[in-house]
Amino acid sequence: MFNNVTIVGVGLISGSFALALKEKGLAKHIIGVSRTRESEQKALKLGLIDEALPLKEAIQKSDLIYVAIPVDVTIPMVTEILDQINDWQIVADAGSTKMALCKAVQLHPNRHRFVATHPMWGTEYSGPEAAIHHAFTGRSCVICEKELSDADALQKIENIYNNLGMHLVYMAPDAHDVHAAYVSHISHITSFALANTVLEKEKEEDAIFDLAGGGFESTVRLAKSNPAMWAPIFMQNRENVLDVLNEHIVQLRKFKACLEKENYDYLIELMENANKIKRILQ
Repeated sequence: MFNNVTIVGVGLISGSFALALKEKGLAKHIIGVSRTRESEQKALKLGLIDEALPLKEAIQKSDLIYVAIPVDVTIPMVTEILDQINDWQIVADAGSTKMALCKAVQLHPNRHRFVATHPMWGTEYSGPEAAIHHAFTGRSCVICEKELSDADALQKIENIYNNLGMHLVYMAPDAHDVHAAYVSHISHITSFALANTVLEKEKEEDAIFDLAGGGFESTVRLAKSNPAMWAPIFMQNRENVLDVLNEHIVQLRKFKACLEKENYDYLIELMENANKIKRILQ
């Protein structure tokens, strides 16, 4: 058990993480650090944190500092925290991209106290009020460059995620970013694009509301995600996202060509091939 844990960012991931730590008896006291007073007050009212402090004070009191903020500000934040910790404190992050961060801190003298992680879970909602109980159970968590983290720091972070019911996966940061582009980032871009398509073509908002079925709702659900979080992810993982986006466009063109040429057989073939995903995702 940790005596004092600081969560930097008091939103969906960090808030759910804080709830899980308390429920599992893994932390006695949770400190919140946020850029806005409003978020701190919401987190306090919801019971996500026990107190809110400025970053420097929070670091001084903490055994573990957990960073869950947009990836573009994660790099300077993790660096700033590593500048201030000692040899028994631990720093971990929850960022959706890993290569840029790992490269940025690889030569830091306190790199050995840092564990780079990505719990593979999220919703389209954000802010303290989006935090939920049992969020991570049954999900995967990627840990990158475990060999660069001290054994005790790695073991304690692994223990947290194991207690949260997560399946641990170990990857190099570049491999993580490639896979994340294909299984996560492209889904969000597609959802944003589809939402824009419908909003552009369907000017009658009532029609969207009245006629949209479950398939449409599930496909565009991610379009409600916070742009301030996802734009930095797309930009940091730009090359991999462009690669998967180009392949996605190729696939869309195949469907378009089938309709243009009235090629029923190839249309069926494309969909039957897509059905193979059922073997992987039940």
